[in-house]
Amino acid sequence: MTFIRTLKGGKSQVIKDVAFCTLLKGKLPIETKNFDELISDFDKEVSKVDKSVTKDALNNVHGDWYEWLLAIAAWNFCVDNKKANLALMTPNISQFDVSRLYNDKLYDLIKDLREKVLSSSSVQLISSNPDFVIIDRKLANKLIPKMERISKVDEDAIRKIEAAYKLFEAQCSFEQIVGYISVKVSFRPDRRLQIPHEGSLMKAIYTHLQTREWIINPKGIKYFALATKVGNPDRAALKTVATHSITTVHSIPQAAVDEVFEVNSLQQAQVAFGKILTA
Repeated sequence: MTFIRTLKGGKSQVIKDVAFCTLLKGKLPIETKNFDELISDFDKEVSKVDKSVTKDALNNVHGDWYEWLLAIAAWNFCVDNKKANLALMTPNISQFDVSRLYNDKLYDLIKDLREKVLSSSSVQLISSNPDFVIIDRKLANKLIPKMERISKVDEDAIRKIEAAYKLFEAQCSFEQIVGYISVKVSFRPDRRLQIPHEGSLMKAIYTHLQTREWIINPKGIKYFALATKVGNPDRAALKTVATHSITTVHSIPQAAVDEVFEVNSLQQAQVAFGKILTA
């Protein structure tokens, strides 16, 4: 099956899910294979098929390839570890608002907050979706009672991990969304700003729900970041305080990003998810 399509203007486009499954040959990469090397190999194979595919076109699919690798690894980690929470991919916010995972009562509180922000100051509470949401294991067991390992990487597997979040729409109580994960192939300077902003905002919304529901001593919500390479400048830039936590002397300053992980292989993914999903 070809993984290149020709658009009306004559340009070639990579069919990213077909390419991913075809180039992996239906199997997860061996543990010694680095993800960035694997993606580079994908690029070379695509170029062999169609040399007109541009570098920019390839860069546009790298993020999805990386997220799919992590999503499958996270899913299988949850299957293999009966007490681990479940990390699920979330779509772009233009397709689905991650806040809708909360039950109707909590979602209405977030909706009310957005409306009050807009009506009182003519600004909007604009947020993006984190790449992954972490769901409490008990709820995951309830809604997916027969969770099986993904051993064959095909288009059905991709559709499965991309659509799994739909099972949790309007199902999560306050404590059943455990955290979020931001995933980037690499940390560009602009992403160093985007990630802590997103983490800070998700934690502020969580705190708002805590206040509205009068919840004393909640567990708190976590926000993590993953990339194939993480340098000291990246770690330093992401050690930003969550803005809402320094607005009153009654709260202890919180980190916008709780921990940053370098995940460039299945082995590193296992270590990272061991800390993220079993905490």
